[in-house]
Amino acid sequence: MGELVRAERRGAAMTITIDRHERRNALNEQVARGIVAALDAAEQDRDCRAVVLTGAGDRAFCAGGDLQLSADGTPFTIDVADPRHYVVRLLKRMDACRLPLVARVNGAALAGGLGLVCACDVVVAQDNALFGVTEVKVGLFPMMILPYLLRSIPYKRMMELCLTGEPITAAEARADGLVNHVALPAELDAKTDWLLSRIVDKSPTGIRLGKQALTKIREMGTDSALEYAQFMLANMARTEDVAEGFAAFNEKRAPRWTGR
Repeated sequence: MGELVRAERRGAAMTITIDRHERRNALNEQVARGIVAALDAAEQDRDCRAVVLTGAGDRAFCAGGDLQLSADGTPFTIDVADPRHYVVRLLKRMDACRLPLVARVNGAALAGGLGLVCACDVVVAQDNALFGVTEVKVGLFPMMILPYLLRSIPYKRMMELCLTGEPITAAEARADGLVNHVALPAELDAKTDWLLSRIVDKSPTGIRLGKQALTKIREMGTDSALEYAQFMLANMARTEDVAEGFAAFNEKRAPRWTGR
């Protein structure tokens, strides 16, 4: 997966760590490939129930793209004849992930780093973390992460972030609905583990099919979404996990999920 990304199974969760502390865990193509490979490995592990994405150290979750200038003096190397940027591939892979994605925000989440946060399903942040899109300060706009910003942040707050380039605090991000939980730095791991414990004991089949459905429904109109939803619900009702869930409820015991 590359030395810039570490992946470690701990209990039922896979923790993916961007390990570029000296570069504030900035994104580059190798990091993006490493995260994609780690997500692939997590999904192939039948005992893995969730993924945690975080950064090394205590300064930054991810400070955005690594803006190394190309030969023509621009900070990106997008081939205009074949514009498939590694960040787009990474975000699409995160969208397609069937496991719950938890962002453990251990510091600044800026520019593309904020995009990664918005691409996760739930977010736990330490109270001194900062969130923002600083692209306007260098003459850019957060183009590739705009769909994820729109999905996660109220429109006028998002526009303020994009137009001013100024960051907001973890408390403000929580008030805006971008962050689920805020913890002191010393309590960040405990809060993340607490949230994970409430996720990994649920039906992996229900979560997997639910995430698949949500990805589709998000792009549909209401009529199409309702048609698709009833089709998915009928299919889910036939799974082993649903039969086990109802049996456990009626027998007043904890369910024994099979993931099928």
